[in-house]
Amino acid sequence: MDVLQKLKKLEDLNNKVNELDDDTLIQKLKTEIEEYKQTSLTQLTAWDRVLLARHKERPHALEFIEYMTSDFLELKGDRLYKDDASIIGGIGNINGEIVTIIALQKGYDTDDNIKRNFAMPHPEGYRKAKRLMDQAEKFNRPIITLIDTPGAYPGLGAEERGQGEAIAQNLRAMSEYTVPIISVVIGEGGSGGALALGVANKILMLENAVYSILSPEGYASILWKDAKRAKEAAEVMKLTSFDLKELKIIDMIIQEPIGGAHFDKHRTLINTKEAILTTLSDLKVYSKNKLKTNRHQKYRNIGFFQRFNYDNLGGIKR
Repeated sequence: MDVLQKLKKLEDLNNKVNELDDDTLIQKLKTEIEEYKQTSLTQLTAWDRVLLARHKERPHALEFIEYMTSDFLELKGDRLYKDDASIIGGIGNINGEIVTIIALQKGYDTDDNIKRNFAMPHPEGYRKAKRLMDQAEKFNRPIITLIDTPGAYPGLGAEERGQGEAIAQNLRAMSEYTVPIISVVIGEGGSGGALALGVANKILMLENAVYSILSPEGYASILWKDAKRAKEAAEVMKLTSFDLKELKIIDMIIQEPIGGAHFDKHRTLINTKEAILTTLSDLKVYSKNKLKTNRHQKYRNIGFFQRFNYDNLGGIKR
């Protein structure tokens, strides 16, 4: 980052003072940055990808929605308690296809993160999502979910209002819908908070996103009683897009620019939109009953694959 900052200062200075002859140094720094990307940033560990998934400059859900849709109409409230700003939902037009989009939204700064509760939904957020998905089912609109959350909010108020029940209702409802459902993990996919929007016909995942039962810190705390071993935990959790594709839990990896989505947000948005449109086109050939049946079979196959392939994961084959 120091090199990038130095490069930016040199370019700004060069623009202000035309006679300054720093072109050679600027080009040298650009070359060094590209070499660094090609070497260090193409050989990432699982923990590196966790850090990239959490990067504050990574594109958030609203940026994907604004790029993909021409006239997104946000719909708020669960009709039971209140609106939860950590989940954004509504109707949008993607290249002529009217879809329902539901997304987990992180904040851009401290105030926005407080408003969005750091993308950790309360029960009313999941109930809002279910209300909008029920509406999509009624009007035969495909459902697209964008997942980026550390997990559902674990606070006392959320538990009192039925956090677990709200998530469970979403899981059951999504398994029974007869419209195409596409889930895209764009950053963190943590625990049941992510799975509540992840029961889909096809699961897509950005290259440096992560998807797991809990955070590496939580995993290390439970297993080893030491959150400082999070880096080690990430390596054994099989949470990267490549791990999950190999395990047949996700269906497609969406390529990111070298170094992460934040290096070229526009390219990331283009790749994601193209992947969604391609997947949606593939799903539209199926009948309603077939979409539902295929979704059931997808999750049955995940359990079957894991049960009979423990040897590939370092366990015992049963």
